[in-house]
Amino acid sequence: MRALDAEHYVLDVQLRRERVPSFDRYPFSLPALRHFERLELHPAVTFVVGENGSGKSTLLEGIAAAWGFNPEGGTKNFRFSTRASHSELHEHLRLGKSYRRPKDGFFLRAESFFNVARFVDSAGTFSPDLSLYGDKPLHEQSHGESFFALFKNRFRDHGLYLMDEPEAALSPKRQLEFLSVLHDFIRRGSQFVIATHSPIIMAYPDSCIYLLNGDGVSEIAYTDTEHYLVTRGFLSNPQRTLSTLLGDGV
Repeated sequence: MRALDAEHYVLDVQLRRERVPSFDRYPFSLPALRHFERLELHPAVTFVVGENGSGKSTLLEGIAAAWGFNPEGGTKNFRFSTRASHSELHEHLRLGKSYRRPKDGFFLRAESFFNVARFVDSAGTFSPDLSLYGDKPLHEQSHGESFFALFKNRFRDHGLYLMDEPEAALSPKRQLEFLSVLHDFIRRGSQFVIATHSPIIMAYPDSCIYLLNGDGVSEIAYTDTEHYLVTRGFLSNPQRTLSTLLGDGV
């Protein structure tokens, strides 16, 4: 399936390897980034997957900062920093941009969403139109509710959106609803880059999936991802898996 109306705002991401000061220092010392050269982005959704510590959040953060988004999350106009913890990766990335320009954009990450919500809710920061955030302050909603409210109400057509582990705040049912809203935004001309562990979210068909591991960055089929294989194996026979993990007495 192809999203015929999908825009392609960022064509690819390249690491300027000749400018990297040393591949022995973070973040370039991460195995995936040590071998990284270029990532071609899908016009609808590009998924970035990998084990914890593989560098997927670091790469997504680098892309976001290279575009001009606040590294902790938000838009280009969000200028707050609770802790300068982002890496220098963005300084060494080249984003291949198309002639199209997005009308909106947002960097949404689970790790620092609390800080983004606090910034949004700050008195005088924004107009009192709370319809952009679910009709009430984000901190008056649960983590999952506020995360989904921002995604569903704040995002716009023809936008560039980067999301880091959106499933962290969402139940399985909400993840399915997430796919429906995601599809609607894509049909209305938006492009997404999403780092995720969720086999539900990465099942979205009009997409490509890149795996980060010790060999670098490579494209992988959905049914070949560890996320899919482990989840399918567990759900097909939970008792057998638990007996193996916890002992025969289970």
